[in-house]
Amino acid sequence: MTFLDFWQIVANIITVFGLPLAIYTFVLEQHKERDNEDEEVYQLLSDAYIDFLKLVLEHSDLKLRTQKATPDLSDEQRERMQVMFEILISLFERAYLTAYSDEMSQNQRRRWLSWDDFMREWCRREDFRTALPQLLQGEDADFAAYIARIRDEEKVSVV
Repeated sequence: MTFLDFWQIVANIITVFGLPLAIYTFVLEQHKERDNEDEEVYQLLSDAYIDFLKLVLEHSDLKLRTQKATPDLSDEQRERMQVMFEILISLFERAYLTAYSDEMSQNQRRRWLSWDDFMREWCRREDFRTALPQLLQGEDADFAAYIARIRDEEKVSVV
């Protein structure tokens, strides 16, 4: 075997084993990168929801953390509540558009189910359910259908 034959065999071995390994490594890295991007989006959305909850605390007179509608609100309080609900719907729609898919990995589904839980929690609240048709005007049609279905399911479970 000559020196040239030896390097020819080495080149063939590298081609046979190295190229598939390189492709596998590339695909694996792409998958990890996508998971990291999904996690980053989830974290940004979670931070936004925490900011919303801080806003809810600042407006504790609206009693937004109860399931029952807050009775006897002034016009100013009703307006603040409407704005709070609009912020919340905007956040839910953003979560839906960036995190929901019909085909999700286990990690994506786990992250999404936390948003589904948040939506269900708010849909149990009477005045949120009542305001939902108006809040959904102009929103993404798939998102509107999704949260309307949740509203209907949660309305039944509350009754």
